[in-house]
Amino acid sequence: MPPPRRKLQATVEETLTPPGALSDGQHIARIKNAAGNNLYNVELASGKALLVELGARFRSTIWLKRGGFVLVDANTLADRENKIDGEIVNVVRDEKAWRKAPFWPKEFAKKFTITSDSDEEESTVGKMPPSEDEDDG
Repeated sequence: MPPPRRKLQATVEETLTPPGALSDGQHIARIKNAAGNNLYNVELASGKALLVELGARFRSTIWLKRGGFVLVDANTLADRENKIDGEIVNVVRDEKAWRKAPFWPKEFAKKFTITSDSDEEESTVGKMPPSEDEDDG
């Protein structure tokens, strides 16, 4: 039987707003890929790769995708003797609000790409082919 709807909605509401500040051991990380069984390979802003576990309250509730951001706590699983480096304690869903927070890493800033159309030829899509009169001109 699935969890009650009110529990799902409470979990979703928690992920919309960022916390006031991060405690020691908490980091914003980018998801690189899923490793299976609620494990994810993530990358910290420093470039360090970690294997983290998805918190129990998010399982079967919120789905994570590659390139998304999560809040990882490296201290929660420090007492366990295994290869897992931390636990996902929050999921960044409203990225715009999270980016305004003072603890957002500068390495994860959005990169804007500007393309200049001046170097490219004018597109002929949707235009009539040149008439023979124009070529002789």
